[in-house]
Amino acid sequence: MKIAILGNGRMGKRISELAIERGHTIVCISSSDKPAHTLDLSTADVAIDFSTPTTAFENIRHALNSGTPVISGTTGWLENLKVVKDLCQTKKGAFLYASNFSLGVNLFFELNKKLARLIKNQNYESSLHEIHHTQKLDSPSGTAKTLGEQMDEILASNTPITAERTGDFPGTHIITYESSVDEIEIKHTAKNRDGFAMGAIIAAEWVIGKEGIFNMQDVLAQ
Repeated sequence: MKIAILGNGRMGKRISELAIERGHTIVCISSSDKPAHTLDLSTADVAIDFSTPTTAFENIRHALNSGTPVISGTTGWLENLKVVKDLCQTKKGAFLYASNFSLGVNLFFELNKKLARLIKNQNYESSLHEIHHTQKLDSPSGTAKTLGEQMDEILASNTPITAERTGDFPGTHIITYESSVDEIEIKHTAKNRDGFAMGAIIAAEWVIGKEGIFNMQDVLAQ
């Protein structure tokens, strides 16, 4: 698989390293000095975007206009998500977005939905706290927003989300359900970035040859 890496931060670099170990080839890499729109993506089988909230939309649009399947794990740009989906359909391309590509986090998503359904109408108040490294640009995280949206849809609530930026934490998400008599807490802690990076590579392998708009649940369902 020939991969274009759009965004050469810590995640982009780790994806490149693991992809090469897996036998893939990196054909081009965008950076602040070499924006994605200047890259020729014609030799890439797929583009992987882990850039910034301010560049992701243009990166994804360039890939779709180039006829290159693209997956994105960048958060903080989703006000333009409908535009991307419309462009993907117009170009008959392939686009896959996930707020988090980690297998463990996607299992956590399913656990969260199950617990919310069980606890509905049982007089529990929900809350969510997330912790990330100080260089993370969006707050709260995309993963926290996804978890909160899940709870709000099921519980018909407005779950408060708090965010903490400290140290070099890859990501911790803590969900709490509290009543007058007890408290239930579920927690996911990433030990490093490899789970996110490998999940993105697996998603990139999966999306090649497909047409449409996808998410990580589509990948895991196969």
